[in-house]
Amino acid sequence: MTVTARKDVSEAAVNVGVDTHLDSHVAVAMDDLGRRLRETHVPTTVAGYAKMLGWATALGTLERIGIEGAGSFGARLSRFLRASSVEVVEVGRPKRRDRHRSGKSDPIDAELAARAVLAGTTIGGAKDTEGSVEMIRVLRTARRSAVKARAQAAKQLKALLLTPPEDLRDELRGLSTAKLVRRAAGLRPGGLPRNVASATKFSLRSITRRYRALCEEIRELDGQLERLVTETAPALVAVHGVGIDTVATLLVA
Repeated sequence: MTVTARKDVSEAAVNVGVDTHLDSHVAVAMDDLGRRLRETHVPTTVAGYAKMLGWATALGTLERIGIEGAGSFGARLSRFLRASSVEVVEVGRPKRRDRHRSGKSDPIDAELAARAVLAGTTIGGAKDTEGSVEMIRVLRTARRSAVKARAQAAKQLKALLLTPPEDLRDELRGLSTAKLVRRAAGLRPGGLPRNVASATKFSLRSITRRYRALCEEIRELDGQLERLVTETAPALVAVHGVGIDTVATLLVA
């Protein structure tokens, strides 16, 4: 009778799936036959990431780690693992049918991520969170916030014109946003508002200053984005009809 020796744990090929969150991550390890090995929970700190890596390598030969949310909650973990020469791939959110069949829990999501790694159904290599593309991403985040705040300021300017005294309303009604901003910037409400008219002028001038500051912030961010996008993808920028924002979107995606 031939006896087959059992494969030593240290020789087993190990793939790991990680379900990421703001304060903690859950990881599940599987061998190359799809058998669930172990589960671990770690905090989102460097010590936690090191603990996860040590845990995974102790189970066998670590092949790759699949991270759900590698560009958001899992970005720092991905960066740590890359620096440790670990192959990292990005895993998409579990499909609804898989969640319906398996249930919803962090360990289950981590196991589904590990199975996606084994099956080769991952999105691809995790996004680089250190280079120019990541710089573009964070600058675009700041720009979107500033654009949203500017739009809100413009709405507030228009809303203040619904109920002011008639003479002030007649002076400012029907103006475009740009003209309203210019006119409101020149209002002189005095240092201490004494009535509705002066309080309204004070408010209009205050919002106008905010609007202009946001415009300047957006211009500054646009300048930085144009520089980075042009340096990163000059061939795309050179394509007729393709703007900086379009190229930036493609790079981040």
